[in-house]
Amino acid sequence: MIEKSMNESQASRADQVRQDSVDKSFDRLSEAFETSARRWELIVYPSLFGFILLAGYGFFLIYSLTRDIHYLAISVDSNMTVMASNFQAVSDNMNHLTANVRAMAANMEDINQNISTLEPMLTSIDSMDQTMDSMDRAIKSITYTTQYMRSDMSNINHSISRPMSFMNTFMPW
Repeated sequence: MIEKSMNESQASRADQVRQDSVDKSFDRLSEAFETSARRWELIVYPSLFGFILLAGYGFFLIYSLTRDIHYLAISVDSNMTVMASNFQAVSDNMNHLTANVRAMAANMEDINQNISTLEPMLTSIDSMDQTMDSMDRAIKSITYTTQYMRSDMSNINHSISRPMSFMNTFMPW
């Protein structure tokens, strides 16, 4: 019996030693976890704050972009209205010009019929014909020049509108 109680006492002591080593292991694990958690807190909280700052700045940039696009749309709409009225005026002027050219063509047919009776004036008519041809070439030249001017204005508009739109956000007026 004494042996049995000694064996039980030794077993109890061994269990106590094991329990102490398990407790120490859990304590070390707990301390390691707390240390690791503190390190993660030092990384995660500043990162979260930085993300919130960047998200706010991104929202501000998107808001500014939408406001600029809104102003650009209003500006383009008003400019298109003015341009449409100007094109209407150009169309009206072209209609008048066409009517005048038709009248001139009718008059030229009358002159052509009268020329046959006026033989001495034929030389003058030839020079007028050459003058009309040169006028025709000059009008074609004006048409081409106007086309190039339109193209150049379009290029200027494209090259100035982007930087000016960017610069207008900084201007106080």
